This record gives sequence, structure tokens and C-alpha cells, in this order.
Amino acid sequence: MNFFISAFNIVLYQPLFNALVFLYQFLPGKDFGIAVITLTIIIRIILYPLMLKSIKSQKMLSELQPKIQEIQQKYKNDKEKQAKEMMSLYQKEKINPFGGCLPLLIQLPILIALYRVFWRGLQPGAISHLYSFVPNPGVINPIFFGLINLAESNFGLAIFAGISQFFQSKMLMSKTPRQQAGEGEVKKTDQKAQFSNIMQKQMLYFFPIFTVLILLRLPSAIALYWIVTALFSIFQQYLAFAKRTPADTR
Repeated sequence: MNFFISAFNIVLYQPLFNALVFLYQFLPGKDFGIAVITLTIIIRIILYPLMLKSIKSQKMLSELQPKIQEIQQKYKNDKEKQAKEMMSLYQKEKINPFGGCLPLLIQLPILIALYRVFWRGLQPGAISHLYSFVPNPGVINPIFFGLINLAESNFGLAIFAGISQFFQSKMLMSKTPRQQAGEGEVKKTDQKAQFSNIMQKQMLYFFPIFTVLILLRLPSAIALYWIVTALFSIFQQYLAFAKRTPADTR
């Protein structure tokens, strides 16, 4: 366990902490919030290729939900055939069903490291983790634009983070076309599609609310990171979807 903690500190915590202090020292105004925003953008740029692949995979999977539900209903009593048909669909559409998971797994340890940076990095003892080439700032002022103490929780930033995540998630939601029921009867596939849409909408609202509740207990520097990440992702999703040609849309 000690090995993993040490590796985590060396690979993630210390580089992120030193990068944040370095940015705080050399960016104009020595504003901690500006340093957090800049560090967040740098992280997002580094992760851009992975996140772009994840976004496209999530969007395509969302748009394929009607076909997936049709296969599940058609072969509901034959799980082996269902699995084969699903894999055949993924291969035909050139989609990796787990393509959206890896970037999320990569982001989790980064988020944990940033939590430690924002939580402990402002304490006097954290300065011992500075590299030799990073100047010691002495005391870091956590005030953002002279208004918000990023070392403490902030209701406004937490709410804004939840709203940003809502719109980020909404962009990935598929709009499933209504299917015509034969002879006035509602098809089971339509019922499953309606159930899936209800669950999707519930999750659309649940995660932003959950985000707000969590961020209300954490330093608002993490909420600021969350906001910039969500806004960057919205912009990235817009670019990814705008590049899609009519032939790509199914």
C-alpha cells in the first residue's frame, strides 16, 4: 500500500502541486483562481485526444440505443445470440462499447490528486513538496479576484458547477425517434425505449444535483476546476459533433 501511495504522490500529486505553485508565481496578479483555471486548461489539453474519443463513443452509443433495445427484445430468451448480435452491431458501427470508460478512469486519480492539492496545498507544510526549481511563494493567497476564498466551499460555484455538468450531459443525450406501433398496439421495443429515456433523464438531473451536494463540502477550488472542465468539455463536444457529416449521423 505504501508503494502505491508513494507512486501516487510522485506521479500525480507533486507534479500537479508544483505546476499550480509555478503558475501562481508567474501568472500576472498572483491570483490563485487564475492559476487553477490555467492548470485545468493545461490538463484538458493533455487529455484532449482521449476525451475526444470518449465523447464520440458515448454519443454513438447513445444514438444506437434503439437498435440495441431491438436486439435485446428480439433475443431476450437467447443471451448467447443476443451477445453475438450486439458485438456484430458494434463491429458494423465501428464502436468500442468500453471506449468511454478509460478516459473517465484516468480522470479519477487526477481528480483525487487535485483534491489533495487544493485541500492540503495551501497548508504551510505542503511547501516541502516543491521541486528545487520552483520558487517558494511563502504564503499562497487563496482569494479569487479578491472575492472568493477558494480554500473554503462556495455555494455559488457549486451551483454553477452543477449547471455546467447538466448542459455537458444534455449534449450527449440521444433524441430517440418515436416509432409507429403496428395496428394500434404499442410495441415492447417502444416501451423499453420510453423506460430508457426516463432513466436517462433521471440521471441527467441526478448527477448535477449530486455534484452540487458534494462540492458544497469541498474547497471551492475543486468547484472551479469542475466548472472549467465542464465548459471545456462542452466546447470539445460542440467541435466533435460539428465535424460530423450527414453520413455519420444515423
